[in-house]
Amino acid sequence: MKVVLTKDVPGQGKSGDVISVAEGYARNYLFPRGMAVEASRGKMKELAVRRQAQASKEKQIEQEARALAARLDNLKLIVIAKQGEGGKLFGSVNNKDIADALAAQHKIKLDKKKLVVKEPIKHLGAYTITAKLHPAVQAEIIVDVVGE
Repeated sequence: MKVVLTKDVPGQGKSGDVISVAEGYARNYLFPRGMAVEASRGKMKELAVRRQAQASKEKQIEQEARALAARLDNLKLIVIAKQGEGGKLFGSVNNKDIADALAAQHKIKLDKKKLVVKEPIKHLGAYTITAKLHPAVQAEIIVDVVGE
């Protein structure tokens, strides 16, 4: 029997998948728990429309990420930090500091979780930070750490 999964089912598939299962499994387990519906023509058309809408939404999100990446690529950002002897910082510059500086200087709000700092920034100087905006889109930001 062919069914359309309405929820993720471990070992069977994800929501929206069309799978073939035993009739008893479908009627006694999947249907009563609301995990699947029978794969009729109407449900298949509805599934196709839903997938098309999801694909266009993902394409729109990727386009927005590419536009933001074009704006961010090789952007110079200045972060001011307290320094000690020899250009060494008190503490380090982290993702939150960079995100706050980006919002203050360039009016771009970016989640700190999207910024990738390869190693802690503990000295004055220029660093290249990667911003992962989308699985397929990344941008490089140049962070210049200066002392107070």
